[in-house]
Amino acid sequence: MKIVLPIALALLLSACSDENKNSITKVESSKSVVKEIKAVVPARAGPSLYVACAACHGADGLKIALGKSQIIKGWDSKKVINTLNGYKDGTYGGSMKGIMKGQVSALSDEDIKAVSEYISKL
Repeated sequence: MKIVLPIALALLLSACSDENKNSITKVESSKSVVKEIKAVVPARAGPSLYVACAACHGADGLKIALGKSQIIKGWDSKKVINTLNGYKDGTYGGSMKGIMKGQVSALSDEDIKAVSEYISKL
């Protein structure tokens, strides 16, 4: 994944830097390349994504993160998805909002779904 994103970004930037009349076509072509790359790269697995969460929430989801969060063990995947998306778009969260926004900002919809399904089975 770390290799794919820079390549996709380079393709987009090279297409955008061309100032001739065909630049729009090149950008559209680059977008389709990015879609093709995403189709080939599998979504990250829930357990590997949860490693970052476990640092605060515990390996089993029973830890009150930084002494302020809710225990996430027992949450269904829909609740986790809604919560993570809320942190990501800034519509959810109290005292942990700033920390969590930073944690989830790089997660794709597929990543959020995968980690949510994992958390729901803790």
